Amino acid sequence: MAHNPHAPQGPQEHDPAGSTQMFRAFVDDDTRSGPNPTPASSGGSRLGLILGVAAGVVILAVVAWLAF
Repeated sequence: MAHNPHAPQGPQEHDPAGSTQMFRAFVDDDTRSGPNPTPASSGGSRLGLILGVAAGVVILAVVAWLAF
C-alpha cells in the first residue's frame, strides 16, 4: 500500500489553526486575573436612561399623532 502524506500522523491533539490553544490560553489567563470588579452605577447614567425613555415616548406620540 502506498504511503499517504496527507493522512494524520502522530498525536491528534494538535490544532493546525491554533484556535484551540489560543482559546485555552485566554480562558486560563482570565481565571488567573480574578473577577473584574464592576463599577457602581452613577446617577448620571440613570438620568440619561430616564431622559432617553421620555424622548422615545414623545417621539412615538408625535408619530402616532401624525399617522392619525
